Amino acid sequence: MIKTKKTSLFIGLILGASLGIYGNIDDDVMAAKTDSQTTKAVKQAKSLSQQYQYKEAKAVLSGHKGSTVNHLKTSINNQQSKLVTWDDPTKISHLFYHSLIVDPGKAFSSKQAQGYKDYMVTIDEFMPMLNQLYDNGYVLINFKDIISIDKQGKVTFKPVKLPEGKKPLIISQDDVNYYEYMKNSGFADKLVVNKHGDVKNQYTNNGQKKIGDYDMVLIIDTFIKKHPDFSYGGSKGVVAETGYNGALGYRSSESQYGDTKKTHREAKKATKVANAMKKEGWQFASHSWGHINMTTDSVDDIKKDTALWQKEVQPIVGKTPVLIFPFGADIGSFTNYTNDNAKYTYLKSSGFSIFDNVDASQTSWGQLTNDYYRNARINVDGIRLHETMTGENTVLNDFFNTKDFYHRDK
Repeated sequence: MIKTKKTSLFIGLILGASLGIYGNIDDDVMAAKTDSQTTKAVKQAKSLSQQYQYKEAKAVLSGHKGSTVNHLKTSINNQQSKLVTWDDPTKISHLFYHSLIVDPGKAFSSKQAQGYKDYMVTIDEFMPMLNQLYDNGYVLINFKDIISIDKQGKVTFKPVKLPEGKKPLIISQDDVNYYEYMKNSGFADKLVVNKHGDVKNQYTNNGQKKIGDYDMVLIIDTFIKKHPDFSYGGSKGVVAETGYNGALGYRSSESQYGDTKKTHREAKKATKVANAMKKEGWQFASHSWGHINMTTDSVDDIKKDTALWQKEVQPIVGKTPVLIFPFGADIGSFTNYTNDNAKYTYLKSSGFSIFDNVDASQTSWGQLTNDYYRNARINVDGIRLHETMTGENTVLNDFFNTKDFYHRDK
């Protein structure tokens, strides 16, 4: 074909028009991408602000524009202007539980019935407690939110800022080991990671294995999915582990079950569970390896026990600065620890800087120095609930109304 001036002009017009059309399409694509990114940022910022992470929420919105973004920024700024600062380490309340009873009929008719009645609560009792804690303005935190420990072991308290009417609360659970003696007594068997990567409980009932929410960790996980404002920045609670029956329901102790392939498999499964729990906002604590009494046991006993915990449990749950005393048996009085306390100096040198005892005489107690933080826990169990009902001890009344759900005494 012979090109003429008219032909070249015609082709040029078509090419120009085509380029213009393609340019408009590119602009539309870019605009759509920007809108999608802004929508994603708004969703993420809303989620962060729901859990009181206002600074992080505004950082996510940085660089985004639009009426929705501006409205959300205004809302966040308004919330930030009304925050109450919790900067007193003595005012952090801490409730603790043991494994929750799934089947009271089995638990309260077993050989350990009285122990279960005294030291455990049922799922049916725990659920209304959880709802009332939420309704009463409590927000879950853990020690990572309030305590900073530098490489030299210096301890610093970090304030928590919450809206007026909201109160920080630590919840912990002791002995999340699913001991051998609890088998077939109406408790969960272990914690597992399901095919979706979620942590759940395995519960065996009459030989049938079920997967679901059968203990505190999973119940709280599910509750926070429905009520994200019950959690400060995604924090859940603290899980205290011993080691003599293994960890998290797995018979992983080499000293008890032998250095075998099965023991190694159990440890590997437990580690997978622990890693998934930490991603979900759970913090681990040592509860000693053998559930020893650190008040009465010698320094040498504590050293032997700690060495076992570090060898058999720490590789599964990771290093932790938190030591929750079994039985609440502290290594000193309520005066400050000093360096002439050999138990304290050994435990501090072993990496522990946060120590938890038990005190149900007041709603909170704390003690902070440059070297450690002590925090008192209130036991929520059959004994404490019974005393609440009779008026013998009323400390739990600040958290929930026991009369609404506790009916064992009738």
